[in-house]
Amino acid sequence: MNRVLRTILVGVFYFSGAFSLPSFSDSTGAINMIKMTTSLGEIDIELYPDAAPETVKNFVSYVESGHFDGIIFHRVIPGFMVQGGGFTSDMKQKNTQAPIKNEADNGLKNVKGTLSMARTNDPNSATSQFFINLVDNGFLDFTAKTARGWGYAVFAKVINGMEVVEQIAATPTGKKAGHSDVPLEPIVIEKAVMVSDQ
Repeated sequence: MNRVLRTILVGVFYFSGAFSLPSFSDSTGAINMIKMTTSLGEIDIELYPDAAPETVKNFVSYVESGHFDGIIFHRVIPGFMVQGGGFTSDMKQKNTQAPIKNEADNGLKNVKGTLSMARTNDPNSATSQFFINLVDNGFLDFTAKTARGWGYAVFAKVINGMEVVEQIAATPTGKKAGHSDVPLEPIVIEKAVMVSDQ
C-alpha cells in the first residue's frame, strides 16, 4: 500500500471493477434500511445484518439513539471515500459506545457505494464513525487476522442517493480544528431513521 495512503488511513480511520454485492436480509427476511437525510439530499442505505451482525446492531443503535442527527461528514477525499459519524459542525467529537469487534472477514468487499466502519490502527476500535467508498477500494478488504490484514468491515450499501454522495465528494475542503479534508461548508446529517420493506 502507498505509504501516504496508509498514513491517511491510520490518521483518519482511527479502480472500478465488476463486482456484484449480494443482498443480505435479517433472519425474518425483512431487508432493513436506513434513510439518511443530509443537507444535500437523501441517501438510502441497505444493511447486511446476516454478514455483519454486530456491526449492523451497533450502527442501528446509533441511528435509533439519534446520535447521527446533526453531525457532519467531516472528512472528504475525492476518488477515495467520504467519512462521517463522529463530529458536530463545530468539530466537537460526540461521545460513543464501546468499540466493536472487526467483522471485515465477512466476505464483503469495499466496492463503490458500500459503507464500512472507520477505526484506528487497532482492528477492533470502531465505534460510530463510518465511511462510504467512492470507488472500489480493494486495499481496504480483509486479507488476514493480522494488524495489517484485518481491513475495514463492510456492513451496508447505498441503494439510492449515490448522486448525493458524489455531491459530498465534490465539495471544497480544507483544514479545521486540526483536521484535514474537512468540507468548508458543513454537510450535515439532519436525520437518520430506520425503514423496512415489511
